[in-house]
Amino acid sequence: MHDLSKNECFDKIKHKSRRQTGHGSLSAVPGNLETSAAFQKEKQAWQKYCWVNIEMPTEEDTLYLTRDLKIPSAFLSDIRDVDERPRIDSEGNWLLTILRIPIFVKDNNITYTTVPIGIITNNEIIISVCYHSTAMIPDFIEYTRRKGINVPNRYELILRLIYSSSVWFLKYLKQINNEVSTAEKELQQSIRNEDLLRLMNLQKCLVYFNTSIRGNEVMIRKLPKIFNEKDYQNPELLEDVMIELKQAQNMVNIYSDILTGTMDAFASIISNNVNTIMKRMTSLSIVLMVPTLIASFYGMNVDIHIEELPHAFSLIVCFSVLLSALAFIVFRKIKWF
Repeated sequence: MHDLSKNECFDKIKHKSRRQTGHGSLSAVPGNLETSAAFQKEKQAWQKYCWVNIEMPTEEDTLYLTRDLKIPSAFLSDIRDVDERPRIDSEGNWLLTILRIPIFVKDNNITYTTVPIGIITNNEIIISVCYHSTAMIPDFIEYTRRKGINVPNRYELILRLIYSSSVWFLKYLKQINNEVSTAEKELQQSIRNEDLLRLMNLQKCLVYFNTSIRGNEVMIRKLPKIFNEKDYQNPELLEDVMIELKQAQNMVNIYSDILTGTMDAFASIISNNVNTIMKRMTSLSIVLMVPTLIASFYGMNVDIHIEELPHAFSLIVCFSVLLSALAFIVFRKIKWF
């Protein structure tokens, strides 16, 4: 692996894939990768452990990887699976490391989720493949070049990618926390189903983050056993990555607990509002039942002894209103109104 600050990161496949899928105009190699003279010329300039980043590969890219580079097709199938867990696998002289990274999905109910990215290595080349557009890899490349960080081997590249994913987990967690705070303010003014669904979707995002970070943490503990040569050892970087992962894990737990408490609080408020409405409806029914009951008595075909009075109707109405007012006062005192 060479110093990424010296522009030795070859990612023509990513450029080609982006151009074909309409993600901006980049200096892509024209035509098929396997037949492009420019690409073949650049490929000859690849030095040992150079890094090729592939984003949203097309069928032609997949064919090139499996046919020309002899990458096992099962590796690409595993990376394509959106539910693939972080793990390490090997076949022949190829080693596959899958980790999950956070992405922001626009125009979707679940705006924050995680996707797998595969890092395929052998003794000559390092290839990272992701079937989703992500801002993490370009940011990682730009940051590494800007800081002049030297990445001496594939083990350290994997560690730094995991470290970068942890940073992006924390970044998205802060955004999720801001959205939760905004939803809470809106719910304090008026409880709407849209805001509650918004909180529920954010809670799903935290679940995805939690499982992915745990999976990355389990996977990273296996790396020192695989890269056990002396040249690969970098305990300080490994410790930094573990600390960053642990911080992301703690933040997920904190925000998840806060969001769960918020959801439970608003559920209690909704239940209390329903009980209040039911009490008021019951009180109103009782108040209106009083004149109805009196009217039913005087509607019977029996002698009631006041039908000869000149103001019998007015007396019955006043008596009904009086009893209803008395019932209203009673319910008012016990705060059912």
